[in-house]
Amino acid sequence: MELQFYPDAIVTSCGQDGGFEVKFAPNTYSVCSPVWRLTSTGQTGVFHENAAFNAMLTDGTGPNNPLIMHAGDIITVHWFTTPAQDGFHVTVTDLTTNGSGTIVLNSTNSGPLMPAFDTQTIGNALGWGAVFDTPNSFVWEIGHESVFTAKGAFCVPGQTGCESYDAPAWAGTSPIQILSVTFGDGSQAKQWAAVSDLGGKTEVLATCSVYGGSDCIYPWYSLGKTGFHFGVDFPDTIKDFGQANQYQQTTQCGGPFGSNSTYCDTILK
Repeated sequence: MELQFYPDAIVTSCGQDGGFEVKFAPNTYSVCSPVWRLTSTGQTGVFHENAAFNAMLTDGTGPNNPLIMHAGDIITVHWFTTPAQDGFHVTVTDLTTNGSGTIVLNSTNSGPLMPAFDTQTIGNALGWGAVFDTPNSFVWEIGHESVFTAKGAFCVPGQTGCESYDAPAWAGTSPIQILSVTFGDGSQAKQWAAVSDLGGKTEVLATCSVYGGSDCIYPWYSLGKTGFHFGVDFPDTIKDFGQANQYQQTTQCGGPFGSNSTYCDTILK
């Protein structure tokens, strides 16, 4: 399940195929929440990935009125279930504007979509991709060009215009600030970890002759005075955890495809 925040964008629709339509709006954010599933093709071991659910995060005034947030706003994201067992709930609250919206993951064709795990523990992850991860994670989906100029086309390190791997592009942004995590019992997160599903530097060196050249870095997590950031070292950085070296570059953890088939998490703090 993904709660997708779209930068510089106001969402106009969240498609049943898991896609989205947006219009350009600088320093503005809006949200869709696609949930993906695998369906059998009838051929042994072959599956299709398609959407079981997708919905717009609205402001509560109408089904087509997105909750609009802005750069610099402080928000909370609350995941929870109810006794009704009617699907995972997620409430996003903008503490800066007092706006809020809630999505209930209750699919018309798949029924209530409930969480698969009860605890936030490394290893409690669906056998989906190439990481040995936790059930809930913050993910920055890199490796795409702009949805406004290139329709979000897939791109690779070293490719001109693929700003995911461009250090000056990251340095020119105001970084995200991940301030805190609180669990259902009121406790705070004791550890923070990071993982790349393509091996970090390994992905870069697959298409760049050397690491660190033009459009050839892999963005990393850092701890700043204002929380955890993602991208490069920003002016308030306290610790960068080895920059891109924080990601494991070989698959040394297990998973549905056997031993040494997934990238292990690295405990940062």
